[in-house]
Amino acid sequence: MHPVLSALLPVVVLTALGLLAGRLRWIRPEATRDLANLVFLVLSPALLFRTMAAAEPSRVPLLPVASYFAACVLVFAGTLLVRGWTRAAAVQGLAATFSNTFMVGVPLVSLVWGEAGLAPLFTLISLHALVLLTLATLALELAPGSRRTEGGAWRAAARAVRQAVVHPVPLPILAGLAWGQTGWALPAVLDKPLQLLGQALGPIALLMVGVSLAGIRIGERWREALVLSLLKVVLLPLLVAGLGLALGLSGLPFAVMVVAACLPIGANVFLFSQRYGVVEDEVTAAVGLSTLLSLASLSVALALLAG
Repeated sequence: MHPVLSALLPVVVLTALGLLAGRLRWIRPEATRDLANLVFLVLSPALLFRTMAAAEPSRVPLLPVASYFAACVLVFAGTLLVRGWTRAAAVQGLAATFSNTFMVGVPLVSLVWGEAGLAPLFTLISLHALVLLTLATLALELAPGSRRTEGGAWRAAARAVRQAVVHPVPLPILAGLAWGQTGWALPAVLDKPLQLLGQALGPIALLMVGVSLAGIRIGERWREALVLSLLKVVLLPLLVAGLGLALGLSGLPFAVMVVAACLPIGANVFLFSQRYGVVEDEVTAAVGLSTLLSLASLSVALALLAG
């Protein structure tokens, strides 16, 4: 089987099974919160901690990660420039840059490159929400005409930073890195359960993506959703690849960054739009549509980079 097809087929099949289970109500909407807690509070910390405990930070180049965020800032700033600096444009800019690095990115990269690919991805994940949510919060709170109190923007930014750091994703990454610096091997009695929990993450996370899609309706906002989706899964990957090539980047970390840019819009954008009550329907539709369109951009990226 072609390597690209062998990498994407499990992703498509598991997501489709989740979609079917959601539509047939084998997994009811009320149960998705419990499944999400299982993924984020049990399975993901096990995989993140175990992988980063064995990683060598000195061997993870930071320049590819920096070029990824540089491309995100360009897309975000371009969105504000074209659409005007408004609260709606700030949320749209976040949607055009915030990837589903965890629920889709982790199982996909694991299938394609194994643990070698997870190290640079986890480096990106550890900074992803911190950088982009803080940027969007500042842009939204400082937008002309926004109602805010003295220091409100900075308090909101501080809250975004705190929520991005004190979170089940970055904390086990930092803990794993700290353990790795001790030079101690994980005891077998701890390492084996962590390994089994980590192996369960990919399938369950992809099923959860499908179940979530079952409840999304694109509806009347499909044109706006299509624009956001194309910005996210086409323009952002092209910028990440272009900046990386201009900087002379190559190899696995560069490939992982391009693939991460092709991923669909992350669920945090939907939660962000809900919190501020801005373009909620548009973002909801874009999350679903970008998930479908990302299959095409991921196929192209993997065909060019999987080797």
